[in-house]
Amino acid sequence: MDVSDVRKQVLATIERAKRLDVERRARSDEAARDFPVFLERVAVPLFRQVAQILKAHNYAFSIFTPSNGVRLMSDRSSDDFIELSLDTRGERPVVVGHVTRGRGRRILESERPIGSGAISELTEDDVLAFVMKELEPFVER
Repeated sequence: MDVSDVRKQVLATIERAKRLDVERRARSDEAARDFPVFLERVAVPLFRQVAQILKAHNYAFSIFTPSNGVRLMSDRSSDDFIELSLDTRGERPVVVGHVTRGRGRRILESERPIGSGAISELTEDDVLAFVMKELEPFVER
C-alpha cells in the first residue's frame, strides 16, 4: 500500500478520534450538570418515599445521599443496598442502578442502566420500576 494513503487514513483517524472525544466530553459535562437536578427532583424524593413505606411495614431501610448518587440501604446489613449513580465512562453518560446483596459469605452485585436516553428523559416511573424490581429479593424473606 502506498505510504501517502496510509498517512491519510492515520491522520483521518486521529481527527475523528479527537472530534469524538470532544463530543463525548460535552455530553459528559451536560450529564454532570443534569444529574444533581435529577437527584434532587426525582430520585431522592422517590427513594425517601420508598424508605418510609418500607419502615412503616417493618423493613428497616435508610437513605444516604452522597454527592454522586442516592442509596437505599438496609439497616440490618451494609452489604444490602440499591443505589443510583452517574456513569460517564462510556460513549454516552447513563444513570446506572447498582444493587448489592449479601447472601451468607457471598456478595451478589448487579448493575444496569436506568432508562434508555438522556438524564432529562428519565421519569419517576423509570426509577420506580427499577427500584421495585430490585427490591423484591430484599423483602421476600
